[in-house]
Amino acid sequence: MDTVIRGGTAVTAAGTMVADIGLRDGKIAAIAPKLEAMGAQDIDATDHLVLPGGVDTHCHIEQISGAGLMNADTFETATRSAAFGGTTTVVSFAAQHPGQRIREVVEDYAVLARKGALIDHAFHMIVADTGDGNLTDDIPAMIAQGHRSIKIFTTYDKVRQDDKSILDLLDVAKRDGALVCFHAENDGLIRNMTEKLLAAGHTAPKHHATSHPREAEVEAIDRVCRFAAFADTQIMIFHVSTREGVEIIRNARARGVQVQAETCPHYLFMTVDILEREHPARFMCSPPQRTVDDQEALWDAIADGTIQCVTSDHAPYRMDDSGKFANGRGAPFNKIANGMPGLETRLPLMFNAMVSCGRGGVDAFVQLTSKTPAEIFGLRNKGQIAEGFDADITVWDPNATYKYGANDLKDNVGYNPYEGTTVKGLPTAVLSRGRLLVQNRRLTELSGGGRWQCMH
Repeated sequence: MDTVIRGGTAVTAAGTMVADIGLRDGKIAAIAPKLEAMGAQDIDATDHLVLPGGVDTHCHIEQISGAGLMNADTFETATRSAAFGGTTTVVSFAAQHPGQRIREVVEDYAVLARKGALIDHAFHMIVADTGDGNLTDDIPAMIAQGHRSIKIFTTYDKVRQDDKSILDLLDVAKRDGALVCFHAENDGLIRNMTEKLLAAGHTAPKHHATSHPREAEVEAIDRVCRFAAFADTQIMIFHVSTREGVEIIRNARARGVQVQAETCPHYLFMTVDILEREHPARFMCSPPQRTVDDQEALWDAIADGTIQCVTSDHAPYRMDDSGKFANGRGAPFNKIANGMPGLETRLPLMFNAMVSCGRGGVDAFVQLTSKTPAEIFGLRNKGQIAEGFDADITVWDPNATYKYGANDLKDNVGYNPYEGTTVKGLPTAVLSRGRLLVQNRRLTELSGGGRWQCMH
């Protein structure tokens, strides 16, 4: 064996057990109560949990926004941060802008990832332009190559798709075997509220939440679920934030609509009053944070399977003129970049809630953050500890505690939105295809080595 992880409590595809796990040639070669085989390196996991590496299927990395703003992280810095937090596979975005050919966009992002990604990765295709051969030629070709995820925005000037284009894309996805993912908010409701707020002089960042009313999410989720039923194809709703959104998805699934859903830690652990804090631009995201009642609805939806994944929606912008304040320190809320870092904090926050605090347990944690997202997006050999799977493994110390600081993440964002939060349970060793990336809470590699993953 190249590596043997010994004596840990492993959550495997066959169940939870105390086991030794042998790794060879980047794969899981053996799982047994006691392995006699020697490894070139041994990792003692006694009194620790041995879990599959995290799979984060929603993160923005080295991406230019619709407003033309490059986010703060390169593939190198983002995946370094992800690995430190226990994530070994990411699905980020190949973001098309109007006038671009999607096949060229995908290749451009692939070049960036090959250069710097520390961990394995795949891409969602953000479709902003279905013309010029994109719908008829490029998108089918990319799906055939293994890029089997399409993202559609129902809002934002330069990227949103109208209803006809959405239906056209759903038809292509059904024919060619792709999954269509939605940022689902009603553009008209957001525009209407934004104009009213600005006209009344309500320009501060805290008014961002009011400009994205819950009705915007509710209407858009309902509409795209009905489109999915009409087209008879599968969809995924990204970053669900409201009780009403959950109910629409639950009822649609009961009717047989092929809809899946995710939410994010900032909806589970933050409420809208966070925008009243100092430097509120740190916490601006879309949809915005909601209420305690919405949080309870999201947790219930996780428990009953209405929500299948929790992802980071890592969208990193620095608190300076390269990011949040590209339009000036006094810019109105609608001119401030939306998004927060989350790749590194996703798993510790969820582990603390689900395992340390008992809101679901370790098996449910693995399902939500590793196994199910890998299955939904066709990432074979990811998300489980089983013989023949990739040796993407995390060793967790369930008793380790850490209080997040102001700027202690391994990314390039410059702040931690969870400053002051204490988590119990941390990954102490992280392996990607058998490569030891983190040991004793220290990064052992800093860039390169990640591979693109086909979606099957």
